[in-house]
Amino acid sequence: MNDVKPPASIRLNRRQLIQSTAALAALAPTSTLGQEKRDSSLPASFAQLKPLGARVKPITSEEYQARVSRAQLLLAEQKPRMDALFIAPGTSLYYFTGVHWWPSERLLGLVIPQKGEPLVVCPAFEEARFREQLRIPAEVRVWQEDESPTKLAASALADRGLRTGRIGVEETTMFTFYDRLRQAAPGLEFTSADAVTIACRSVKSAHELELLRLACEATCDVYRSVFASLKEGMSQSDVSALVEAGYAKMGLRGDAMVLFGAAAALPHGTTKPQTLREGDVVLIDDGCKVEGYCSDVTRTGVFGKPSEKIQRAFEIVRKAQDAALDAARKGRPSGTIDDAARGVITAAGYGPEYKFFTHRLGHGIGLDGHEHPYLVRGSKTTLMPGMTFSNEPGIYIPGEFGVRCEDVMAIAEDGAAQLLTPEFQVSLEKPLG
Repeated sequence: MNDVKPPASIRLNRRQLIQSTAALAALAPTSTLGQEKRDSSLPASFAQLKPLGARVKPITSEEYQARVSRAQLLLAEQKPRMDALFIAPGTSLYYFTGVHWWPSERLLGLVIPQKGEPLVVCPAFEEARFREQLRIPAEVRVWQEDESPTKLAASALADRGLRTGRIGVEETTMFTFYDRLRQAAPGLEFTSADAVTIACRSVKSAHELELLRLACEATCDVYRSVFASLKEGMSQSDVSALVEAGYAKMGLRGDAMVLFGAAAALPHGTTKPQTLREGDVVLIDDGCKVEGYCSDVTRTGVFGKPSEKIQRAFEIVRKAQDAALDAARKGRPSGTIDDAARGVITAAGYGPEYKFFTHRLGHGIGLDGHEHPYLVRGSKTTLMPGMTFSNEPGIYIPGEFGVRCEDVMAIAEDGAAQLLTPEFQVSLEKPLG
């Protein structure tokens, strides 16, 4: 799915999240009987959904440490070199440390120096909770509520001999933290850390690819159950709730954007209520996470029999996916993969440019649902084995329908990219076989 975020009105702050989590905990069954009752209310097709269990292997401390070592090597290779990375809460913090931490006005900052042990600046009252999650050796310096964390960070850097030099700042760091650190350490030069952090995160290990594969398989299993359970008169919210219930039955968290009929011509949907009717296109898009790694899968079906026009659009979109998979090879510029898919759709009469295929072909995927690099026209990133992308061409006819098929693929050492989803969409009548 392409760059969609929930509106501010439905985003939860930390206090709301704690309250909602507590409420869910209060509702949790205290015996298997409660779970059995909930399962019995689901359609029969959901009986096949089971937790992933022992198939999921968490990232080890050794793997986190290897990531830090890789970053340190890349710091030294930059021209001019970088002396350290500065990372605030977010998925990059988790990538290097195993720590999940929400961004807030209180700075928790990770510094990875070119040499030596990582350094963390942490609120004093949060130290125990932070250390509980930390998966790598690191020096932790704490600050009290009436102290400046950026001055503490600057002092810690000075103690490591970093009074001058270049510090790479991770791209999601709040401006206020960067600005205060810059003022606290005027002898340091601050620059983008993208050349290091993107290089680390964009190439996945075999373990990361397996976690992504499991997330994609789980998503397809849930979608299969949901498509088998569609009934006339359902709202898009009804179908979204089924998707969420399917993930919950597997012990996962996930959600879905659901679009019916003409609403599917809007790639990221509409707030207008929709009700399922015979002949409607049904588009389901999104995914879940396994150990933090995301799936992002779209399947488009038809409730009933597809029209000739919808059927032809589906066949063109699938051919575009095939062309993209074949073009996505080691050593090629990332933008050429968009060119390959867009060429198929344009040649079939759904052009020019972005007229009916209105967005880029795909995005990187990993700990973030959307991350570097991107499959968009003109992008010159060289594809490397282990890079992972969505492959999601679409045809959108305003006022009529939209068709999008989305799968996740990984660049291979040799030949065409490999699917991380079990297979491409089979048909409009049976989107998951």
